Amino acid sequence: MPRHGRPEVLEAQEVERPFPDPGELLIETAVAGVNPVDTQVRAGEWVPQEMGVPPMILGWDVAGTVAEAGEDVAGFERGVRVFGMPRFPGPGRCDAEYVVAAPDEIAPAPDSLTDEQAGALPLAGLTAWQALVDVAKVGEGDRVLIQAAAGGVGHLAAQIAKARGAHVIGTARAEKHDFLRAIGVDEPVDYTAGPLEDAVSDADVVIELVSEDDAGLLSSLATLREKGVLVVIAGDLSDAVAAAAAKQGKRAVEMLVSPDRAGLESLATLAGDGRLDVIVEETFPLAQAAEAHERLESGRAKGKIVLTV
Repeated sequence: MPRHGRPEVLEAQEVERPFPDPGELLIETAVAGVNPVDTQVRAGEWVPQEMGVPPMILGWDVAGTVAEAGEDVAGFERGVRVFGMPRFPGPGRCDAEYVVAAPDEIAPAPDSLTDEQAGALPLAGLTAWQALVDVAKVGEGDRVLIQAAAGGVGHLAAQIAKARGAHVIGTARAEKHDFLRAIGVDEPVDYTAGPLEDAVSDADVVIELVSEDDAGLLSSLATLREKGVLVVIAGDLSDAVAAAAAKQGKRAVEMLVSPDRAGLESLATLAGDGRLDVIVEETFPLAQAAEAHERLESGRAKGKIVLTV
């Protein structure tokens, strides 16, 4: 990506193959996932300082095989299938034929996942896992509301919450409700039908993947019971919303995903046990990354979009 802008700024370029430093792995990429962060960085809407400035190679999801291991790396043999989320929020550079990653940023890919599914899983799956498990500590019998439950993070969060014994409520347009039921959502809710708090109450946890303004966040907050937790994913949790939560005896926290090998291994176990189905709606060749970004930005995709290399 030579500069920020619309999808057409993305272009294929020949660059030198990266080489792993001591303690790093070189991965030959099979699939790279596409996430909202990719489109936001491309557009210049959200660019943390750690990412640097253009020109840059986008991408934070990778699935492929180990091509080379640097010194002091053990446990990853050449040719082993792996998946992971390198360096986030630093430059992952996964939209490329070869990717360098640290061993604690990747994990062996389970045989139950295709390359496309493995490449779609890391960032979205870790976001869902860390929000539900590490932050909200969802367990048996909890009522969990997942906003945008048919999307990339949402469809994984719904299944993870269900696997942990939760009663899952998920928002999506009515035409996606059959999809939500198929992935285990107990109560699909049409967010266009009226105020959310009229349809949902007494939630223990809300995973907020949509709202970035106070009005939307306060609507999600209103669905929570006392002592419930609102987890805002890379949004803008204002002091006003945090104060409103505290006044109501609730908790509001903002979360940004981070690389996590243990989390990847947990996701792999769920997939291997048949309790996590990674839905890949559409694949594009790497050279058509601009079209993939346009498809994601349409807001109509179910599950994930990936690039094949």
